[in-house]
Amino acid sequence: MSFASLGLSQNIVNAVIEKGYDTPSPIQAQAIPAIIEGKDVMAAAQTGTGKTAGFVLPMLHRLEHGAKPKSNHVKALVLTPTRELAAQVAENVLQYSKNLNCKHAVVFGGVSINPQMLALRKGVDILVATPGRLLDLYSQNAVKFEQLEVLVLDEADRMLDMGFIHDIKRIIKLLPKERQNLLFSATFSDDIRQLAKGMVNNPVEISVAPANKTADAVEQWVYPVDKSKKSNLLTQIIKQQDMQQVLVFSRTKHGANRLAKQLTARGLMSAAIHGNKSQGARTKALADFKSSKIRVLVATDIAARGLDISQLPNVINYDLPHVAEDYVHRIGRTGRAGATGLAISLVTQEEYKLLKDIERVIRQVIERKIIPGFEPQEVVPESKLDSRPIKPKKAKKPRSPQSRSQAPRANG
Repeated sequence: MSFASLGLSQNIVNAVIEKGYDTPSPIQAQAIPAIIEGKDVMAAAQTGTGKTAGFVLPMLHRLEHGAKPKSNHVKALVLTPTRELAAQVAENVLQYSKNLNCKHAVVFGGVSINPQMLALRKGVDILVATPGRLLDLYSQNAVKFEQLEVLVLDEADRMLDMGFIHDIKRIIKLLPKERQNLLFSATFSDDIRQLAKGMVNNPVEISVAPANKTADAVEQWVYPVDKSKKSNLLTQIIKQQDMQQVLVFSRTKHGANRLAKQLTARGLMSAAIHGNKSQGARTKALADFKSSKIRVLVATDIAARGLDISQLPNVINYDLPHVAEDYVHRIGRTGRAGATGLAISLVTQEEYKLLKDIERVIRQVIERKIIPGFEPQEVVPESKLDSRPIKPKKAKKPRSPQSRSQAPRANG
């Protein structure tokens, strides 16, 4: 099967080939024809399955020969939960539209709103946005939706987890009722289906991976360790295995900063990326990581969501996530597009319950390794798989309009 066989225009197919892709991924093969036919789509797909191109390519195909947008109007809207994911989607739009006369813009919080207002003034075919900043622009009459034809909700599950449900519903009410709706999510939880009821019409449902299944291409290990020796063990692992590119997850922003400084002081060039960093600092850190100027990128979960780092070989969980499903998203950064990857978790005795929750979600006990000199004094008990059914978690309570406008937004 080729991209041309999916019904895409030759201009778009040429751009795909220039990027080095010749065969569609499973989600692309299923989603692209359905979207080209104008159907609403609900797709369950993990990070790394090619889902972004799965909606960007047919969206460009639809807009290629359509009427041009008027001033401040948009033809297609892509909503994402974080700035990093918004920037990544916009980069895909730029690359795949290189042979088209297609204007796009990306808007998110944390940077000046004025350049974004200027970008919208001439009208754009595709707008990629975080919900909060989009509503800010709408309130200033900088964006209009009368010409809107397509709405994409990307990583809808994370939108709900982050409390964006109120913003999403407000945005949907502003849009024309006659439009194509595309909803992409890691899973189809009850909350996602409830949201979909008010959004999609008779959708084509696509699922390319079982819920919360970790990639088979990712080798997973747990290293039991005392909390006081975690930092030294991390250094030892990176140096011993000669890791040249490793994404390390920290639970907190402060912890990410501290760890990046420690690693750099030990000869491992590192940078931290999290919500308190300016957009410029985050963009530079990611660029330096991709170009191998730094070996270690220390990230929090929200900052890492949507990062597209091709062929990333190593992910290390310095801290285990409090939400077990986030483990799947974290290690989904490696072992992508047919490549193999390594995921290591440093686990203390007090994190044992978190480890049990993760193993229950991924339905496997992760093998353990002990490095001589780092044997834990506080023993991490041996795991036994808990096979009881998992109750669906409730989405975070949405923020009120008042609190949304008063509180600073880390991601919108």
